[in-house]
Amino acid sequence: MFEAGDIREWRGHDVVDPRSRKIGVLEAIYVDTATDQPCFATVTVGLPMRRRLVFVPLSGATVGPGYLRITHPRDVVKQAPAIETDGELPASDEPAVFAHYELDYTPGAGGERRLARR
Repeated sequence: MFEAGDIREWRGHDVVDPRSRKIGVLEAIYVDTATDQPCFATVTVGLPMRRRLVFVPLSGATVGPGYLRITHPRDVVKQAPAIETDGELPASDEPAVFAHYELDYTPGAGGERRLARR
């Protein structure tokens, strides 16, 4: 895995799937609030007039010259929960992001959010 400070430097770089198909452009990093480690990223996808941000897990992601390769196929990512390019993920929508990728979701002990944008 990579350090949070390092992955932020990749903002604006291409995000590709395991077969090197471009998914979109890395927009932001979300950390797990329990560990402060990178957990998800948002990727800008869509046509110029209809852009949106989809969430992708960073587990198993690797970096290369000018790209971030994630472990999920492009078709799965494009169907992931999304927000508007100027939007924010509501806490109530966090479980759906994890469920889309068949990941366990557990909020903080006091019901805190699991994801925080960095």
